[in-house]
Amino acid sequence: MQPALPDLTDLLAAGQEVVAVYDAETVQVCGDGLASQVGLLCPWVLDITGNEQLARGATTFVAVPFRILLILVFAVVLRWVLLRAINRLVTGTSRSGPLRIPLRSRDGRAARVLEASPLTSERREQRAATIGSVLRSLTSLVVFGVAVAMSLSEVGFDLAPVLASAGIVGVAVGFGAQTLVRDFLSGIFMILEDQFGVGDVIDAGEASGVVEAVALRTTRLRDVNGTVWHIRNGEILRVGNQSQGWSRALLDVNAAYSSDVEHVKTVIKRTADEMRDDPELGAYILEEPEVWGLERMEPDAMVVRLVVKTAPLKQWDVGRALRQRIKEAFDREGIEMPLPQRSIWVRTDGPGAFGGQPTAQSSEPRPAAPPGSVPPEPER
Repeated sequence: MQPALPDLTDLLAAGQEVVAVYDAETVQVCGDGLASQVGLLCPWVLDITGNEQLARGATTFVAVPFRILLILVFAVVLRWVLLRAINRLVTGTSRSGPLRIPLRSRDGRAARVLEASPLTSERREQRAATIGSVLRSLTSLVVFGVAVAMSLSEVGFDLAPVLASAGIVGVAVGFGAQTLVRDFLSGIFMILEDQFGVGDVIDAGEASGVVEAVALRTTRLRDVNGTVWHIRNGEILRVGNQSQGWSRALLDVNAAYSSDVEHVKTVIKRTADEMRDDPELGAYILEEPEVWGLERMEPDAMVVRLVVKTAPLKQWDVGRALRQRIKEAFDREGIEMPLPQRSIWVRTDGPGAFGGQPTAQSSEPRPAAPPGSVPPEPER
């Protein structure tokens, strides 16, 4: 027995909005589908054809698939628009993205050198490509996931148990794959924070070397011996980047105690300034070299420190060239390079005795004893 339908006058008096009014036959044939927009096709077909089976099939085989098709088409279009926006963002960032560490110098040499560096361009492109890949994957997952859920709800599928089961499985997988999740999260934050990139020289604790690849889960390094290291991002607790933004060539120059300190400092400073004007290596020196002065006094030498701010990864080339030029300048100026000092004791009071004060100091090695000879023992 069909329940009695409420009177239209009573509904209007109660302030309810009435969209459509159907007779008892239509309600019996179309059922609960009248409450949804897809159900509007059923009474329309029933009114035209008068066939109950055709009216019921119109909703099942026409209206529902049509709405699912609209959902999928909208998802594809939305994904295409979002991916296009992400690609434009990635392209703009890889071409003209700002450096993470701004540099300032009086003549603007630092910014020009870094912008022209191929490592800077490669680093920027690699970082932008990785971020773009992550954003594209997340966009596709979210858009198509929502589209599939909406499509299943259109065919009357109850998503509540599925979502509850997915939540339980997600928690179980999260506990079982904590290391994998930690690696991925660490990799994402490393890329977003620009801690290091391809071409950087880093110290990651157990391994150090040039970064060859940065992925979401692992980082690949090649050390100075040519060994390739694969490091999980979740295991990197601290990173020392030796080439981010700018580098510094630090030279501790030894000079003999007989040399004048001010003269040594003047020669070192003049040599470094001349190298800065060099058309080849001078382009890698970002600021005026500084001589910090007498750094320490060792038993056989005094040490004067020179620091030079260079472009990334050029501190070693600049340092080697400076050492060679400083050696040549010391030879021209007559500044003595210190040598290890040795005290030689000689026999003074008999064929078997050693004693007295040292009679000579020399850096030359002691001559070897004749073959088969035995050194005499001292007298007691």
